[in-house]
Amino acid sequence: MSDEHKAALAEGRDQGRAVRRYLEALEAHRPRRGRKRTPDSMKKRLAAVENALLTADPLKRLHLIQERLDLQAALETSDAKVDLDSLEKEFIAAAAPYSTRKGISYSAWRELGVPSPVLTKAGISRGA
Repeated sequence: MSDEHKAALAEGRDQGRAVRRYLEALEAHRPRRGRKRTPDSMKKRLAAVENALLTADPLKRLHLIQERLDLQAALETSDAKVDLDSLEKEFIAAAAPYSTRKGISYSAWRELGVPSPVLTKAGISRGA
């Protein structure tokens, strides 16, 4: 394998990584329906689950334990801050060549939730 081929493969992996991280961040921060879960509300529910575990039958205890694990995981991820601006910049640099190489249209990006101004900055237009 030539050095040029290795460099092209590495560039493709870097572009794919930038696209994946941005899309994952968009998905994680997409507005959800219903009441927003705050760290305080999750802590209150966690305390209620702990209380209910004391008197629950085995099947209910199983479900409560799973809810407790889910709440603990959600609390840990809610503390982690994502720098969406830097991920967006990486996406903008990588999206156009990635789209061309993979045959991804403007419409596909939009349907996935990528804002049109971001696609415009990346050089991906409706006609492309």
